[in-house]
Amino acid sequence: MKVKRYLNLQLPLGQSIFLWGPRNSGKSTYLRESFPDSVYYDLLQTDLFLTLLKEPFKLREEILQLPSEALQNPIIIDEIQKVPLLLNEVHWLIENHKPCHFILCGSSARKLRAAGTHLLAGRAWSSHFYPLVYSEIDNFSLLRALTHGLLPTSYFSHQPRRFLKAYIQDYLIEEIQKEGLVRNLAGFSRFLDAMALGHGEMTNYVNVARDCGVDAKTVKEYYDILVDTLVGYRLEPFHKLGKRDVITSTPKFYLFDVGVAGFLMNRSIEVLKGKEAGAAFEHWILTELIAYRGLHDLDFPISYWRTKSDLEVDFILGNGQVAIEVKISSKVAKSDLKGLEAFIEEHHPQQAYCVSLAPRARKLSLSNGSHITELPWQEFIKKLWNKEII
Repeated sequence: MKVKRYLNLQLPLGQSIFLWGPRNSGKSTYLRESFPDSVYYDLLQTDLFLTLLKEPFKLREEILQLPSEALQNPIIIDEIQKVPLLLNEVHWLIENHKPCHFILCGSSARKLRAAGTHLLAGRAWSSHFYPLVYSEIDNFSLLRALTHGLLPTSYFSHQPRRFLKAYIQDYLIEEIQKEGLVRNLAGFSRFLDAMALGHGEMTNYVNVARDCGVDAKTVKEYYDILVDTLVGYRLEPFHKLGKRDVITSTPKFYLFDVGVAGFLMNRSIEVLKGKEAGAAFEHWILTELIAYRGLHDLDFPISYWRTKSDLEVDFILGNGQVAIEVKISSKVAKSDLKGLEAFIEEHHPQQAYCVSLAPRARKLSLSNGSHITELPWQEFIKKLWNKEII
């Protein structure tokens, strides 16, 4: 099914850009549809990959032979991380063959940095691509999103589990090994299972290491790989201190897609209620927040807040300007929002929201004169993308 993506790359003539995004999120389709007249190098093509791996200078030789009108469009190199030395040729062309410019598409900058390349030393902008978001899908189904995930192939599939199984086996395990990012494939595979058990919770490297049979230092490196390859996010604790004793150094970890996480967790959601559905709902709200921030080129932090007495708020935006609690319930009681109430008393956010399945918005007044705004999830997401939340 054809989907109009939210991202709109408008490059001035001569301006290059890196476009980063996880595999199968739709980057290649987007680029081919958005830039149909561009010269396109797809490094997933084995013959092209091997040619440029052995002789990267051939990229320069071919581009120097292009007619001048071809340089009016960006030259696209897909999966740029597969041949890091191409960046030297790209750099030379940008400097010496104007108005030659590029869209350099990839799923990780980790290998490029490991190879000692300089990512064009600031000569290229950087943008990110994400799985599908609410505003890109007609007749959006929350249940479908939580069970299928938002990778385009998976969301629209009648057999999402087959796709997700292949995705995890072929990419999260085998492709990461092919890229030379892990040596112990069996250990990394066990790590994915152990990581899934604590997904969305505070990360304990020692416990995960014990469960997967590798040392804690290696486990931390595995988490770093998932973050660097854009298939995971660390959520740091909110650092602004107050009167309460709070968690300040233990991050949470979330995979980039609720469907991928659900498959690894062997999660089954039939209806929008219960602990598993609640965890998936919270995860999906986070992915919308992250995509909104990235697609609007904003830089506000997203964190969580938790006291050592277990009062917690799911998401804190900015320096405490917005606090968000997510509840998969149509009837949220004030007693269910003790963490949010405590954060309001401590840090006085500009806005405090409870995102729920409620049919209508309402305002919950607190004893100190402040309030919590409960919003149906549809209304919250629409306000988010209309820039009314932050």
